[in-house]
Amino acid sequence: MRIKCWGSRGSFPANGPEFVRYGGDTSCVELESSKGDLVVLDAGTGIRDFGSQFAEAHEKVIHLVCTHAHLDHIVGFPYFSPIYNERATIHIYGCPCANDSLETAIRKLMRGPYFPVDFSALPSEIVFHEVSASQFTIGALKFTPIRLNHPNGGCGYRVEERGASFVFLTDNELEYGKLGGDPGYFEELCAGADLLIHDGEYTNEEYKQYESWGHSKYTDAVKLALAADVKRLGLFHINTRRTDDQMDLIVRDANEIIAKQGANIECVGVGTGFEIDIQSGTQYGMPVATA
Repeated sequence: MRIKCWGSRGSFPANGPEFVRYGGDTSCVELESSKGDLVVLDAGTGIRDFGSQFAEAHEKVIHLVCTHAHLDHIVGFPYFSPIYNERATIHIYGCPCANDSLETAIRKLMRGPYFPVDFSALPSEIVFHEVSASQFTIGALKFTPIRLNHPNGGCGYRVEERGASFVFLTDNELEYGKLGGDPGYFEELCAGADLLIHDGEYTNEEYKQYESWGHSKYTDAVKLALAADVKRLGLFHINTRRTDDQMDLIVRDANEIIAKQGANIECVGVGTGFEIDIQSGTQYGMPVATA
């Protein structure tokens, strides 16, 4: 299973010289199974560059698995070039969001006055699949939905193939609400993962102002990684105002916390270009050296 990040910012894209190393695009992560099954998690602004590599999109069936329908996670969909290719097939998976289905949310996004091309005019074949609590498969990949602790709901996912596991939990608040008083829920579903990518938007000080907004302190993500005994932790949903240097400091502190616990867990800041082969453990591109 190969994983590549095309965008990891939260809430709003960031640009400028202080946001180069981790990138400025919002949530989009590519998965490819050992059999060549292609899946993309979320359709934030990073999906535009992901889609640009498929000039011949008809050669592949693309599966888009969404965590939820907040704007920063679907706003890139109208700019995803394969949807304009009549030979492309895109399967879209997502759980219901508030009072709408994911399909309704995307259709609303692609209509006037918000966008000039109506969803009904797209020439590609688009098939929607509603995600429930049940496991589902895409080719060689097995997906287990994980309910997010986030306003309007949503799903994270544990993805498994050939004994390897990857957990994607963006937009998840570990401290607030505790999902009905069950703090072990996330630990159980993350247990032993080769890579856990988790929301780490806030510092401890910032969280005091944003409690209940649906995002976690990076220190809580570290606690989860330790409790679940994962092999690697990737901090995701990087605050839109967080500079590269500030993110380096957060990653360094996270690794110091882990080292003090005597755990053998590598923590990285997940930025655009981060790439890893889960089975071999080989990393490419990101992460950059920490401060």
